Amino acid sequence: MLFLLARKGFSVSLYEQRSDIRKIKIREGRSINLAVSTRGWTALELLGIDELVREHVVPMRGRMVHSPEGDTSFQPYSAEGDAIFSVSRGRLNQLLLDIAEKCGVKLCFSHKCTYVDLKHGIAYFTVAAEELSEVTIEADLIIGADGAFSAVRKAMQRTDRFNFSQYYIDWGYKELTIPPTPSGEWALEPNALHIWPRGNYMLIALPNLDKSFTCTLFLGFEGDPSFEKLSKPEAVHAFFTTTFPDAVPLMPNLQEEFMENPTSSLVSISCYPWTRYNRSALVGDASHAVVPFYGQGMNAGFEDVRVFMELIEQWGADWSKVLPAYEQLRKPDADAIQELAMANFVEMRDSVADEEFVLRKKIEAELHRRYPRHWLPLYSMVTFSNMRYSDAQERGRQQARIMDEVMARPDIAQSWQELDYEALVKGLPELKS
Repeated sequence: MLFLLARKGFSVSLYEQRSDIRKIKIREGRSINLAVSTRGWTALELLGIDELVREHVVPMRGRMVHSPEGDTSFQPYSAEGDAIFSVSRGRLNQLLLDIAEKCGVKLCFSHKCTYVDLKHGIAYFTVAAEELSEVTIEADLIIGADGAFSAVRKAMQRTDRFNFSQYYIDWGYKELTIPPTPSGEWALEPNALHIWPRGNYMLIALPNLDKSFTCTLFLGFEGDPSFEKLSKPEAVHAFFTTTFPDAVPLMPNLQEEFMENPTSSLVSISCYPWTRYNRSALVGDASHAVVPFYGQGMNAGFEDVRVFMELIEQWGADWSKVLPAYEQLRKPDADAIQELAMANFVEMRDSVADEEFVLRKKIEAELHRRYPRHWLPLYSMVTFSNMRYSDAQERGRQQARIMDEVMARPDIAQSWQELDYEALVKGLPELKS
């Protein structure tokens, strides 16, 4: 957003609490991977940097499901070969900072925001240098793109009639690594998102350009099994050997990484309004932090940017029109993707290994093949289109009701190919292009 505003002639400054990550060597596979999908690419095309980012991604064309016995089955994301794209969070941030700087954005690192005067558009910072100093900045518009624990949002929380909620789920996550093989090759199929679904928890692996995989274990904090129980290297080894037997030989540093890497929590954050006094606005996780199970957190943030810039095209710098329209448009979609992300967690950790789920997806794929203007699987609506999240959620509910009736048929496993597919889509309006 910052360099788009700069390109339009605005004077733009970025204030960041951390130091300049471009001066730090990124270790691939050590940062949480992001998955770029259609919404993200649409925003990156608007920025004019999509081709640059494509040099740093690995396509994933479906889920590779690993059974407890070590068998695998591939579930493509679509019949058309659509893919989501794994990219290092740190690498992408470096690229965006480079572009912002080239577009004239003033970059100010090691500036911690301590207070925001929303009415007057003034932000106060402490600067980490040899000696701490304070900086005061006044702006026509302050944009809080500062994540789930946003300082700008905290200032909004002190204002009247500001609604805020946060919800930590009972599962946490830990980052692990599958390195390249001794010969320098991929240890797993590279063009897939690997999932080891185990009912109430799961392990996933996303590919990196250096032929390693970033793995993430999603597990409860308490209970059995849980992070609480895995407090010693021997317990970690026994758990993984029993639960993810085909992954263990690929993870030579498993026990060391498990003990050294932090166990992190997962939070959803919701608030409203997203703007105040026509002088401040929230974007991305600052306004709608979402759990990562649909891979849409970054994509939703990029979509915020696209919508915001479209409104500027319409009204220019008239913030009294741009800001209310922005929050009214985006709030329903933020609520929708938060609900969809939690539902997809259940699907990933449990349903993908279920035979009935696989059959259901086959029937949906056939419906889409025969009637693409009337049936699009929910995952495709969310991931491979720019349909509003709220519209995709509602259409998904309509289709789910139809599929629930289909799957309730006692002989469906044998007769699914003889279904009256035309009758199933008869009541559905045509999808908008």
